Amino acid sequence: MSILKSFIVFEGLDGAGTTTQIKNLARYYEFNKRQYCITNEPTSNPIGVLVSSVLQKKVVTTPDALALLYAADRSDHLYNPSYGITRMLEEGKIVMSDRYFYSSIAYQSVECSKELVRTINNFPAPEFLIFIDTPVDDCMKRIEKRGEEKELFDRAEFLTAVRKNYLEELENLPEDVNLLVVDGRKSIEDTEREIRQYLSSFSL
Repeated sequence: MSILKSFIVFEGLDGAGTTTQIKNLARYYEFNKRQYCITNEPTSNPIGVLVSSVLQKKVVTTPDALALLYAADRSDHLYNPSYGITRMLEEGKIVMSDRYFYSSIAYQSVECSKELVRTINNFPAPEFLIFIDTPVDDCMKRIEKRGEEKELFDRAEFLTAVRKNYLEELENLPEDVNLLVVDGRKSIEDTEREIRQYLSSFSL
């Protein structure tokens, strides 16, 4: 598996705090005048919008079809000649993504064949993977606190299976992927500090 240099992926359960931390890291790079790009999956591009419609229960489809839609959105996210991740990296930017194919392996494999999910997500790995490991109960409390309608996967029993898939995947990463597992029960400030110190050790 090839590695995309200067590509940082944040992963975790819904409610783990990935969105907060990726924004904090972006502010840090902004302050230090580093060129960066912040992005997320599903994307806001046409295929990603359809994925979000399924997650918000506006559109109903099968688990396999959803997995395929995620993979299609990811392929466009990576390789689109106008706004793709690979183009941003070629321009010398640090690219930070809130979720990547590890989310598909963790989430879609609960209801789909893991072999299928792996096959359709044969994409390059990131140089850095930051997993915010937050207990399911804490994630559910944060989701409830948002006051929004729960998305398709926002159920405690489902997220428990997702976390198990994540942990299994983290045990089998390619050697060139630099992994940081952060305790999601820490304060936002302590988590931010740990992530920044880790990436700084690689001069990133």
